[in-house]
Amino acid sequence: MSDAETGTEPGHETDTAAGDGPAGDPAGGAAGITAELIRELLRDQHPDLAGHPLSLGARGWDNQLWRLGDDLAVRLPWATESADELLRKEHAWLPELAPLLPLPVPVPQRLGEPSARFPRPWIVTTWVPGTPADRAPVTRGPAAADALAAFLTALHRPAPGGAPAGRGRGGPLAEAAEWFGQRLAEAVGLGLVADADAVRAVWDDAVAAPVWAGPPLWQHGDLHPANVLTRDGTLCGVVDFGDLCAGDPALDLAAAWILLPDDAAADRFHAAYGPGVDAATLRRARGVAVARALGGLLIGEAGVRGRAGGKETWGPPAEASLRRLLAAAARG
Repeated sequence: MSDAETGTEPGHETDTAAGDGPAGDPAGGAAGITAELIRELLRDQHPDLAGHPLSLGARGWDNQLWRLGDDLAVRLPWATESADELLRKEHAWLPELAPLLPLPVPVPQRLGEPSARFPRPWIVTTWVPGTPADRAPVTRGPAAADALAAFLTALHRPAPGGAPAGRGRGGPLAEAAEWFGQRLAEAVGLGLVADADAVRAVWDDAVAAPVWAGPPLWQHGDLHPANVLTRDGTLCGVVDFGDLCAGDPALDLAAAWILLPDDAAADRFHAAYGPGVDAATLRRARGVAVARALGGLLIGEAGVRGRAGGKETWGPPAEASLRRLLAAAARG
């Protein structure tokens, strides 16, 4: 599930729809992953699951996702070397966190070990029904705000020692300054950003805000529309915990501008979020949000141009997010 070259943040990961995916096959697995191979892997290591129906669900940056029966999914790394570590991380930590969360998440059930048939680890998780929000955006703002606030209130608890650090995220935003500057220049060059100074001002204000001084909190780490599922206009699930990490809650709180449809919903979210949001964290969250919006614009434009790895559905929500962020900054 991950690793876009023009991702929404440094080290970004995400799923793509079935048939999409990165250019080429750097890990050498795409052509070889078939339903029959997965059945053979299941027969070898988890034979009680081998008879369930199997169908391709999505081909992501890091993993392929195959639906297994009605309630399970198989995820196999295929396109990045980092996928192995991310799958093992989810398998190690998510079963502990999932019971605490009020929205369905893909809970790891089984671990597949590397073998002669397939030389990389793989996992079986629960299947989470719903449609990614980049294809079915939130329309019921109040309900979605409440659901998102409940989810992050439950997730954002102090992480234990040994919890994974973020891959270029969850720490001081100044560490991502070079990445941000490159993405802003690219977006301006493509005509995707009209007022670069206004975008830069939101980022600079976030970098100047006091850094997070509290304990590292659990973070999903990659809350953008393709990783949140909707049904009937509101949130119904959260997927892709490959960037699960401990760090600054601003990383996830950026979702108020990325996932929710308007300022009223964002205000409701901030009021309902249990730990509360201080002014400095709000400033940092806006910086994360503007960075994610830039990344979404670039991936959306790549989709419009038919480039490998582009996803046209990412453009509109990114445009909407950026408009709201700049309008809020202009209002002061």
